[in-house]
This record gives sequence, structure tokens and C-alpha cells, in this order.
Amino acid sequence: MISVKNVLVVLAVAFTAYLAARGLTWGAAPVPQPLIIVVTLAFYLATTWLCIFWEPARRPDEAPVPSAAVDADAASASASGATSARLPDLVERVRSPHRLPPVAQILALACAVIVPSAISLAAGEASRLASFATWYLGGIGALMTIVMVRRRPWTAWTGIVLLAIASMVWMGPLNALALGLVGSIVWVTCAQLLVFSMDRAARDTSRLTRLQRAATAWQTSQVVRQRERRVQVQKALAVAGPVLTRTVAQGGALTDADRLEARIAEGRLRDEMRGPRLLDDDVRAELERARRRGANVTVLDEGGLDDVDEQTLSIIRGQLAETLRSASSDRLYIRTSPDERVAVTVVGRSPSVGGPSDEDAVDLWREIPHPGAG
Repeated sequence: MISVKNVLVVLAVAFTAYLAARGLTWGAAPVPQPLIIVVTLAFYLATTWLCIFWEPARRPDEAPVPSAAVDADAASASASGATSARLPDLVERVRSPHRLPPVAQILALACAVIVPSAISLAAGEASRLASFATWYLGGIGALMTIVMVRRRPWTAWTGIVLLAIASMVWMGPLNALALGLVGSIVWVTCAQLLVFSMDRAARDTSRLTRLQRAATAWQTSQVVRQRERRVQVQKALAVAGPVLTRTVAQGGALTDADRLEARIAEGRLRDEMRGPRLLDDDVRAELERARRRGANVTVLDEGGLDDVDEQTLSIIRGQLAETLRSASSDRLYIRTSPDERVAVTVVGRSPSVGGPSDEDAVDLWREIPHPGAG
């Protein structure tokens, strides 16, 4: 698959090869040391292409990600609506090439030092301003542009300084500036600005993605809460609807039986809101039976069963229903427990023997353990 990176690599290889090929076009001009020119061109091309293609060794926990796979990930993320969740990873994976390894940096600086002097000496004094002897002004500039793109700005600018010194020594400051040194400086400057802009765009994209993810999470939580409220309202209407209808029809003049039904309906609603994970048909039936005999029942789930699966919950609910079936306390307190061994605690209290008292006696204490807990 054709990607931007592959296109840029091909262009860099072709352009540097073209610049180096100019060094072989001396024609009939006298060249004292042609072999040195050929060897220098080979050294330049080897160093330049090494800087283009050499990727540093990856850590064991990293896996190479081909550009085609990145494009496929982006397409699938967009198609599935998960772009905001995966975009930071995609940005990081296509953001930029890896930093140039130190060995390649040294070779690039060696090129900036050796190539201008070698070409100038091999071409001879009479041909130092010919096109085949000045190609290195653009060639070294292109090499330092590649080094800049590979995240080594100090090395790139050091190479430009070395190129400027060598070219001005061999051909003079005005000739060096007129024949290509200015262009090389402009290339490296533009490359640095481009890299800076890309990094800033990547940071902004990552920041905006985090904000979008937070907004999406907040919106999702609001949707979930609205759905839960609708479910609770529907349950409330199903439980309290008949009682409210009778109350309105009778003008508020309720019989003792109606008041009992209203109290049971209120308790049922509280159970559904405070401890829905503790409830099944058997537990609801036992809670209603306890209220009908006059007991005051409080059910409270404080999050101790959030990570419990349905099969385990059914076992806990069965034991809770069995405990309530045998309970005769006037007040029942049913609460989940944060203890990793105890799932639910059931406490029953009744007035002390001998008359009413502010301190009721505890006549029921049952700890329902988590199934499988030691």
C-alpha cells in the first residue's frame, strides 16, 4: 500500500542519487583524481541512504507496525465509531520516524567534513566551481535535512556549519552562498519548522482526543443514568400506581388494609433503589411477608457485590431468602459487607423482654459468606 512515508523515502533516495550523479558529469574537463570522486560519492550515498532507512533496534515489548496496518486500524476505528478511543495510539504510531542512531549521526558529520574537501581536492583548482565539483553543497544540505527529519536538530545544524566552513574555504564565501549554501540552510530550516509543526499538531490532536474521550464518557454516564432513572420510574409506577390510583379514587380516605399496601409498596420501592442486586423473586416475597407481619425492614447495598457474577448472586440470594423465612424480629437490617469473606450481613432486633426500651435486643445475627471463601 502506498503511504506518505514511502513516497517521501522514494523522493529522498531519488533526489540524493540525482545530486550525487551530478558529481560524475565532468565530461572532458581535466580531473586529477577521478577515483577519489567516485569513492567519495559512494561514501555519501551509503551514508545518506543509511540515514534514510536505518531504524533503531526496538525494545522487546515493541512490535513493528507497518503503515498499511496503521491505515487499516484507522479505517476500522472510524467505521466502528471508536476513533476517539484509538486515535492517540494511531497518532503516536504515524507521528514521525524514529530518532537517528548515534552511529549514523557520526557518519553524517563525517560526510559534512570529508566530502567537500575530498571533492575539491579531486576536482582540482581549475574545476572547483564547476557543477560536478559543487554538487556537495546541495548534497550535504539534503543529508542534513534528512538528519533533521530524523529528530537530530543539533547534528543537522552542526553539519550545516561544517559544510559552510569547508565550502567557504575551498571556493570563497560569495561563491559558496551563490552556488547552493543558502539553499541548504533554507532546506534545514524548513525541515525543522515542519517537524516542529508536526509535533505540535500531534500534541494538539492527542489533547483534543483526550477531551473528546472525557466528554464522551460523561455523555455516556448521563445516558446510563437517564436509562436507570426511567427504569426506576417504571418500577415505581408499576408498584405504586395501583395504590395511588385507589388513594385518588377514595379521596385520601384509606382503610387499614390500604395503608398496609401503601407501606409495603413504599418498602418495595426502597428495596429496588437501595439493593437491587440482593433481590430476586424469593427474596422479594420474604421481604413482603416480613412487612405484612409488621416488621420494619431496611435493605442496603453499599457496593460489596459489584464484582459478583450472577451464579454466585443466586446462591447468596437463596441463603438470604432462607434467613428471612425463619426471621421473627421486629426490625431487620440487611446490608452488603465490604469484607472479602462476608457477602451479606442480616441483623434482627426486637424490644427487650419486660417492656419497651430504647435499646432493642439483637435476636438475629447472620453473616452470609461469599461462596468459596475460606
